[in-house]
Amino acid sequence: MKPWPYPLWLAHRGAGKLAPENTLAAFRVGAGFGYRAFECDVKLSRDGEAFLLHDDTLDRTTSGQGSPAEQDWAALARLDGGAWHSPPYTGEPLPRFAQIAAFCQANGCALNIEIKPCPGEDARTGAAVAREAARLWAGAAVPPLLSSFQPDALAAARDTEPTLPRGLLLDELWAGWPEAAEALGVVAVITNWRLMDRSLIEQLHARGWRALVYTVNDAAVAERLIADGIDGIITDAVDRLGPGAMA
Repeated sequence: MKPWPYPLWLAHRGAGKLAPENTLAAFRVGAGFGYRAFECDVKLSRDGEAFLLHDDTLDRTTSGQGSPAEQDWAALARLDGGAWHSPPYTGEPLPRFAQIAAFCQANGCALNIEIKPCPGEDARTGAAVAREAARLWAGAAVPPLLSSFQPDALAAARDTEPTLPRGLLLDELWAGWPEAAEALGVVAVITNWRLMDRSLIEQLHARGWRALVYTVNDAAVAERLIADGIDGIITDAVDRLGPGAMA
């Protein structure tokens, strides 16, 4: 396999339990616990601005409502993305993708970008996120890893910026996933940790793919996966697991 430039531990959505997920505040918290790799979700506003948000609607994690794909960035930028979490984060805004890129590069951090399209936006989002990632990391020693559960989004990313590394996300081992991963030209497969064991890790490695898992918050599970040869662990438990707490 090709050398793997990413750290073993990745903070999920920044540090999305200790601070509002997918915000700059969460990234700062994760970095404070020694994390030098992060995972986040990126989607598009109606007018094509790439920004961080996980859900298909604004309701859970912002002061807004409805689909972000139906609002321009000027409106989204005014939303409160922190009050839902806890009072100290009231007023925390939704970050533009470019702000997260600047944070990661200024602090020497790697990034796994989950392309998270709103319904019906797979190809548009995959292409736009890949194009913006290539621009923001132009000349960087370690490019971001683009990942998605949506093969159409990854295919659009591949066609737009073929040199950026890609990973297929799997919540189940659906029929034909190895062939899909091959066609997408992935460098990694990222599964729900419950799917991953030594046999699957060896299967992925035999194909030249790295094996990553989400979202591991239990030390015993992490230790088992490390012993099995896992290449990356995405976690919420940045205060209990990871570079400052485990080998």
